[in-house]
Amino acid sequence: MAQQLMEEIVRPLAEYIAGTILKNPKRTIRPDEPLISSGLIDSFHLVDLGLFVEERFGVHLDDAELSAQTFDTLAQLAALIQERKG
Repeated sequence: MAQQLMEEIVRPLAEYIAGTILKNPKRTIRPDEPLISSGLIDSFHLVDLGLFVEERFGVHLDDAELSAQTFDTLAQLAALIQERKG
C-alpha cells in the first residue's frame, strides 16, 4: 500500500519537474536521482516546486525545507509529503 502511495506522489512530481521546470517532458527522473545537489533544480525552481507540492498535494512546506538538506530526491520529497498527509 505504501508503495502505491509513493508512486501516486512520485509520478506527478517527476512529470512536473521534467515538463515544467526542465522543459523536457520526455525526461525520466528516477526516484533516487539527486535533484538539488546535482544542479538539476536551482533555487529559483525550488520555489515553483514548493508551490506545486502545496497546490497538488495540499500540504504546506516551509521555505527553509526547500533545500537539499530536507530533500534531494523525489523519494525523499514524496516521503515528506506522505508524512504531512498522514
